[in-house]
Amino acid sequence: MSGVYLTRDAETPALARFYRMLMVPTLFGEWVLLREWGRVGAGGTVRADTFPNAGAAVLALQAITREKLKRGYRSLA
Repeated sequence: MSGVYLTRDAETPALARFYRMLMVPTLFGEWVLLREWGRVGAGGTVRADTFPNAGAAVLALQAITREKLKRGYRSLA
């Protein structure tokens, strides 16, 4: 499994955001990219996208990460 956790700070704590992604294999040989986003400290919206292999899921994870970094998110690691 591979994952990314990003945050975006704001002037007020109520506007601070997070974006979490996790890749997990399915029982059928596919891979799912789980994404969750929302306000820090609150439950978020969840989306699951299925990919035929790990390589396709990694490419999607990397593309989304680049997009979020351009929009002001940063990695905690």
